[in-house]
Amino acid sequence: MAHTELGPTLVNARGLTLYMFEGDRSGASSCYGGCASVWPPLTTAGAPTAGAGVSPSLLSTTRRRSGRLQVTYDGHPLYRYAGDSQPSQVNGEGLNQFGGLWFALSPAGVALR
Repeated sequence: MAHTELGPTLVNARGLTLYMFEGDRSGASSCYGGCASVWPPLTTAGAPTAGAGVSPSLLSTTRRRSGRLQVTYDGHPLYRYAGDSQPSQVNGEGLNQFGGLWFALSPAGVALR
């Protein structure tokens, strides 16, 4: 978790903001191909671990078509945005791309709007 201009926000191990996609359904990713180039999924080789301020009980995974595990938080598959190059940037917030809106997530698993 990090503090961004949106408030407390989920971030990856490098401090880059993590986002949810409103186009995802039932906890499964619908972002592939060109979408996944702009919005790379947060993947893991094993069980995800929670950093400070993150609830371990909300962390889980979903399997991508490739077989890789994508990290989920409160049922939302997680992504980073290619347009965020520095920790705590939120350049992807509210973008309407690839058929849906993208939002950063709070440590409670709620979209930051």
